[in-house]
Amino acid sequence: MKKIIKHSMWVVVLFLLIGTVQAQEGEVLPSESEYKDPKTKIWFNTYGNIRISKRLFWDAQTHFRFEESKNTPWIGQIGQVYNRHAIGYIYSKKVNFSLGGVLRVNFNTDEASEDRSVVPEFRIWHQYQFAMPLYNFMIYHRLRIEHRWTQDFPDESEYIFRNRWRYMFRAKIPLSNYKLEPKTLYVSPEAELIMQSGKAVVASPMEDLRLTATLGYILTPRLTVAAGMMYSQGQTLENGGIYKQNWTMRFHVYFSPDIRKVKNKLPAIHFED
Repeated sequence: MKKIIKHSMWVVVLFLLIGTVQAQEGEVLPSESEYKDPKTKIWFNTYGNIRISKRLFWDAQTHFRFEESKNTPWIGQIGQVYNRHAIGYIYSKKVNFSLGGVLRVNFNTDEASEDRSVVPEFRIWHQYQFAMPLYNFMIYHRLRIEHRWTQDFPDESEYIFRNRWRYMFRAKIPLSNYKLEPKTLYVSPEAELIMQSGKAVVASPMEDLRLTATLGYILTPRLTVAAGMMYSQGQTLENGGIYKQNWTMRFHVYFSPDIRKVKNKLPAIHFED
């Protein structure tokens, strides 16, 4: 366990080193950090871990993300639609890896804009997740690396390439039972640091710091529902001295069907997220 904690600390240090860059030439930084007014958002997320063989599973995720409009908070307009998929490999009951792609559809939420209303975004992502049982709850360490191609809404905009370096620490603590089993209410605190790098990223390496508290309920061994609140902040790409802020309500459905024949099935493992 000490080795895992030490490893996690080195991961965070690595992210900070990756994000250490010089100020962009010609960019005017404010004399002190400036924070934009927080935006309010709502995310509806589904997470599917579908077992397809002894060691392989299909990671199927769909996200619908809404945000405030000028007159309506929280769910005033659609912001993004995610389709994130991967093939995962189960190394052990506590370790798994994934590799796949993302198609994200970005909607122009600037109500005064006359540019395009929708643009696609493409990503390749790979993930490494480690589960640790501790007393009667679970701790998860997740390292996710994304290679991202994004485009702005004006017609002449070109795609820019960025890498995202993400580390998440998450706990899952039962409240209504001693174990994490069906008919159990649980709480899940979570912290995720998202760094970015690339030619377009010079003075704004910290894209997002997300702090989340979630309440969930395990309905069956293969179905869980959850809801929570997330506060996030991060540097804007245009100016590293200006920070964006968000308050986001998140609603999740986790499902894990097993499409194999009965004789090939293994006991449940700790790879849900």
